[in-house]
Amino acid sequence: MEVQTEMLDFPTSPGETVWSSPTMRRSDLVQHKEKEKGTVSRTSQIVFGERQHLLRVLDSLEGTDLPIARRQQERRILEELIHARTRELNQINVAWDEKIGLVLSSDAKPEMLEKLAKQAPPEDFYLLRLISEHPRANAKTLSKLAKHPYGAIRENVARHPNADANTLAWLSRDRSQPLWYLVAFNPNTPLPLQRRLRDRLKRLGESQASK
Repeated sequence: MEVQTEMLDFPTSPGETVWSSPTMRRSDLVQHKEKEKGTVSRTSQIVFGERQHLLRVLDSLEGTDLPIARRQQERRILEELIHARTRELNQINVAWDEKIGLVLSSDAKPEMLEKLAKQAPPEDFYLLRLISEHPRANAKTLSKLAKHPYGAIRENVARHPNADANTLAWLSRDRSQPLWYLVAFNPNTPLPLQRRLRDRLKRLGESQASK
């Protein structure tokens, strides 16, 4: 099995996709905390981030001058840890690396993205986040993802040029994070709502300036 190392960076503008080298973003290591129990869920984003770091340590190890016995021992330990996280990713979502590869493929179709989003468990944060920022994600897929508990996914939907009016109106009422300011500048936001949100932003700016 080929280990997935490539990832998608946040678009620099709505609908823009940036393909990057395999560099972890800080948000890839953000732990989703369950407020009620105070526990940390091991989502795919967390597990993938750990695997990326272990792969880097392994690369560093291979390029350093260490006694052969020590290098072999540490390589074996690191490879076991890497494989353990690959198994964990596949427990979250079967054939995880292959599905990530499908989303990152230049041939990704809206129907395939919709199917992957529908099949993915909620804890597959990483896959669903990639879909939420994919330029070919359709309105139906984005409507589903707008209700996901992970804030970065909802944020991607709020700025996505394919999000429909109902989805954007829903996100503008999100009380867990201020998505309304992203909705205010989405071209698909209905004009009355857009004006109301921009007026709100203007009043907020004036209030801050007067302090």
